[in-house]
Amino acid sequence: TIIFKYSLISMLIRLEIFIKRKLRQAFSSYYIKRDIAKLRNINFVLISRNCWGGQAYQWLGLPYNTPFVGLFLFGPCYMKLLRDFDSYMQMELEFIEISKYVDAYNNHPIALLGDVEIHFQHYGSIEEAREKWNRRKQRMLEISKENYFFTICDRREVSSLDIKEFHKMNFKNKLSFSFDKIEGLTNRQHIKFIRDPSKKNGSPPNGKKRFKLSFLYFDLIHWLNEEIVIRTRFKD
Repeated sequence: TIIFKYSLISMLIRLEIFIKRKLRQAFSSYYIKRDIAKLRNINFVLISRNCWGGQAYQWLGLPYNTPFVGLFLFGPCYMKLLRDFDSYMQMELEFIEISKYVDAYNNHPIALLGDVEIHFQHYGSIEEAREKWNRRKQRMLEISKENYFFTICDRREVSSLDIKEFHKMNFKNKLSFSFDKIEGLTNRQHIKFIRDPSKKNGSPPNGKKRFKLSFLYFDLIHWLNEEIVIRTRFKD
């Protein structure tokens, strides 16, 4: 009986998520206009290790104030970059042919920023990746670090220990996502996403999919405006 009750609740939650996500997609023009009207802080910088940040800029119709768009980093390299962020941002890209990660696909431009590997997954050429990275990086560097917002998620070799370390870093605005609660972090520091058991291997969603679900967990516009995380439908 307990197992049946748990399964029913889980099914109803997944159904609610599906319906609300589809409604938001169907009426996206309304929700986009509403969010744009509410947004006061339009000169923010999002630092994300995958497409989550780029999706936010697209949703709000804003120029990319960050080079971290259309690309991803494996967890170990992202952590290395964050530990010495300012120094890495002064380095130049050097493109390579083969990733050091065995799980990586080598069918897109890959670059080293010092010893940090960056995968330009959604770029058609090295020239495009280099030009857009440099242009957007320069735009980012012209903005005060007080207006930088950093995120991390549990995908591609990011562990709970990495997320804990992330929250100890000296960044003003930080937010993490994963499928698990993490000891020592509040629900305004860390967002536990609901796992969908129907998905293959229960793997974490990519950045694009996670952004589409984020409205169910926190108010992005309030975070950008007030630098405070306000939880929405799912708070635990």
